[in-house]
Amino acid sequence: MPRIIAIALLALSAQTQAEPAPTFSLPTFSLQTTNKAEPISLSDYRGKVIYLDFWASWCAPYRISLPLLNELHNELGTEDFTVLAINIDEDITKAKRFLQRYPVDYPILLDTSASVAEAYELPAMPTSFIIDQNGNITYTHVGLKEKDIEEIRGHVVDLLNYKKNTSLPEPLPHS
Repeated sequence: MPRIIAIALLALSAQTQAEPAPTFSLPTFSLQTTNKAEPISLSDYRGKVIYLDFWASWCAPYRISLPLLNELHNELGTEDFTVLAINIDEDITKAKRFLQRYPVDYPILLDTSASVAEAYELPAMPTSFIIDQNGNITYTHVGLKEKDIEEIRGHVVDLLNYKKNTSLPEPLPHS
């Protein structure tokens, strides 16, 4: 009887949780920022949970998403979490103008050639990835509406809590 209860609880748990994308190793990069500081590399954030967001000034959803991500960054932006946004505009003045209207407190990186965006094989714009402390993509999100931020926050908090309670497994090889 206890075995049946345990199986039923596992089945119920599986039904109520969103299924994150499978984990795999990811492409690295080093990009200049909008403020001309030293380039930022993905490896600079190893050991943190990262919300990696690809955006462009011509993509209307960013008028909503950048302020939401800024709130998330400021709420959870501790030594264990960061938001990194990669802008893919060819003309950086457009990105800078957009950021004057919608300022953020997290790093904005410039990928004017879209080579990093290509390496991540974006399915659409906007696309973002949540990366765990070992450098594995654990969640992919296409689009962003205000209601989506709670699910994203929940996934980030789960990763932050998981780190506190156990060691993360080693990254799986990219297939």
